[in-house]
Amino acid sequence: MNNMSRRSFLGAAGAATAMAAGAPRAFAAAGPARGFPCLPDDGTVRDRIWIWGGAPGATNDDWGHAASRMTAAEAAFYMGIPNLFLIRHKGRPQLEEYDQYAIALSPLKRVVWAVVESGGETDPERRDYVLKMPARFPNISGFIMDDYFKGDGTAHLTVDQLRGLQQRRRTADGRTLPLYVVVYSHQLHLPIQDHLKYCDKITFWTWKSEDLAKLPENFERLEKITPDHPKLLGCYLWDFGNKAPMPLERMKAQTLYGYRLLQEGRIEGMIFLEHGVCDIGLDTVDWTRSWLNEVGEQRLAR
Repeated sequence: MNNMSRRSFLGAAGAATAMAAGAPRAFAAAGPARGFPCLPDDGTVRDRIWIWGGAPGATNDDWGHAASRMTAAEAAFYMGIPNLFLIRHKGRPQLEEYDQYAIALSPLKRVVWAVVESGGETDPERRDYVLKMPARFPNISGFIMDDYFKGDGTAHLTVDQLRGLQQRRRTADGRTLPLYVVVYSHQLHLPIQDHLKYCDKITFWTWKSEDLAKLPENFERLEKITPDHPKLLGCYLWDFGNKAPMPLERMKAQTLYGYRLLQEGRIEGMIFLEHGVCDIGLDTVDWTRSWLNEVGEQRLAR
């Protein structure tokens, strides 16, 4: 590994000391996203942090964690995170609720809305609706395809459908809003490049926490496969792959590695998943809040 060995990666977590918890710093509402890949004023660590959200309690039944009642907007405020990915999960939110969600999220800096949803679900009617939302909600600044790739490397949309999305992502003032895609570390061997040509940004995830030991190695593989794509590192607050708590040392390790990538300019942001575990008393949530309060206002080199 060129930049960080597995030993130093794990050692960074072991050496991390607990930071005092504090109230999340306030963040002001911002206008529509003007820059690509980042806003011109994205100068601090906090500006580059995202939370992954959906309907309240959407993951309560399937993933082994305690029941959550927190909304995505509440979680963003509680964590002090100004940007959010909104993902439909198991039919929630319903299409007729989309505008109400967008209103609640309108104080945030940026919202990226799913056109391919949790589990790879997608529907032409919902895609069409989401693609029209930025005209009414200017902080909706892009679109994401969650769980996009299947186990054999095929996808939930065709390449022709991706081409068709390009024109639909253009705004009245001439911008093309970016299309994000989820890629997991266990998918790096799949033939996914033809689809990635039509995606603007990659969010990179490690599904099971024991595989985080290989995160530096796998991220370098991703960089070689997709050298020109801006990237965001996904960090799980709960070990969804194992339906178990995320060990705190692994939480620290993935976060501190992402922080290093952010400082080096190798990623443009970090995503914490997901909002529906932020109110159930997890030590990973407490530590992440404290870490962000510690480093959030640090300026990043241009």
